[in-house]
Amino acid sequence: MHRRRAPRRLAALILGALTALALLPAASTTASAQNVVEAAGGTGPYDAGYVTTWRLRDHTVYRPLTLPTNETLPIVVWGNGACRADGTWFENVLTEFASHGFLVIANGRPGGTGRTDAEMLTEAIDWAVAENTRLFGEYRGRIDTGHIAVMGQSCGGLETYEVADDPRITTTVLWNSGLLTDRDDHLLDDLHAPVAYFTGGPSDIAYANALDDYGKLPAGLPAFIGHLDVGHYGTFAEPNGGEYGRVGAAWLRWHLKDDPAARAEFVGDACGLCDTDWDIDRKNWS
Repeated sequence: MHRRRAPRRLAALILGALTALALLPAASTTASAQNVVEAAGGTGPYDAGYVTTWRLRDHTVYRPLTLPTNETLPIVVWGNGACRADGTWFENVLTEFASHGFLVIANGRPGGTGRTDAEMLTEAIDWAVAENTRLFGEYRGRIDTGHIAVMGQSCGGLETYEVADDPRITTTVLWNSGLLTDRDDHLLDDLHAPVAYFTGGPSDIAYANALDDYGKLPAGLPAFIGHLDVGHYGTFAEPNGGEYGRVGAAWLRWHLKDDPAARAEFVGDACGLCDTDWDIDRKNWS
């Protein structure tokens, strides 16, 4: 794939993140109680919804409604676009991920306001790891703490970069995101786990930023980049997160569950995303 060099567009990316506040659907604000499962959905083998917990007050936890007994749940932590502290803003896609047997923790409370920071992603990982061993805890022995994904959309992708040096991370995923200036390129050196970029194609204001980052990744780092011509806001608001939900769940099943069918979506000459509406590139995969 030919990589176009393009100038960073700081003002446009910030404007896009703020505009997203108006363009994505309003989040549900019904989950004000502690530990109350809200909604149910997803196309995976588990009905999924979200809960809150006083032990992690500023986050929203997506999970199978009934915790499985035949497998443990890998951890996925999520940073919202615009760094917005609303844990249900991306409810459709995060419920979809959880329905495939993942514990997904989003920055922000349901319907929350204000802004988040990268430290909240680390707090989410720390909480999940601690819950897996907490005496009499609901999640005791139910969480796969050896497989952890960090994801973020737009501004949430920038938060993801800030914690990418955490040695516990199994994969790092940037949605509609990329570094804003060349001065931040040093953050790319912190990437140590397989990384994926998903953008909305040339009309996505983060498209050029993601391409630039992809071209500057550390030598030998396994990486994937995929563009679907859907713009900066992708398909997150569609039922189950639309195509972003399908592809994102496959990436998680590959890297956190070693699912060979999911792997086949991304690598090989006849990969599932090859010869589709996705424009993709891969490097450093064996």
